[in-house]
Amino acid sequence: MSLLSRAVATSSILVAALAFAGAGADDAITPQAAQIFREIDAMGVDSKWIAGERVYWESGLPTGVPETSPGKHTHCSAFVAAAAKKLGIYILRPPEHGQKLLANAQIDWLAEEGPAQGWHKLADARAAQAAANRGMLVVASYRNHHDDRPGHIAIVRPGTKTPEQIAAEGPDVTQAGAVNATSISAKAGFAGHPAAWRDNEIAYYAHEVKL
Repeated sequence: MSLLSRAVATSSILVAALAFAGAGADDAITPQAAQIFREIDAMGVDSKWIAGERVYWESGLPTGVPETSPGKHTHCSAFVAAAAKKLGIYILRPPEHGQKLLANAQIDWLAEEGPAQGWHKLADARAAQAAANRGMLVVASYRNHHDDRPGHIAIVRPGTKTPEQIAAEGPDVTQAGAVNATSISAKAGFAGHPAAWRDNEIAYYAHEVKL
């Protein structure tokens, strides 16, 4: 092999190694990310914001007023709004919008007004995982095609899934909904909206967090 060929080969190996190292750095869970989720997990989503109950949006506790309208109403958007407020971040919430169909309204707001409020859309699930790992607040969202039916929104957790695992089931999320979960895959968490995962319609947005 000539000296030139060896130099080119060595350069290619170095570039590949640097790219691999960079990917690993992006995937590392920062102390800030861990702190953010200690605060979010402490909110107790698995026992509050329970579907079928009327709740105070910020605390997730029942209001004591019986739910009389048809359907088992869920509170994914109220939980996301409460978590964002806890971290000092604004996302559309009461009283600017009521809890009814709030997820759809939040998703429209993120696309239209979110950038001016510090939110930006991410390319895909892998970018969402990397942003959550860096210590950003990242939401996964699905806007229902029917204005009179609810969408869904959840918070992306830091994690160490491989690219293949993310492609297969998405990052893990924390959510209220038909199923409240501290940690559930995006695929499972959005299962109540089949088109969300099947048709790749989950959109991810991120916001910087200042602790």
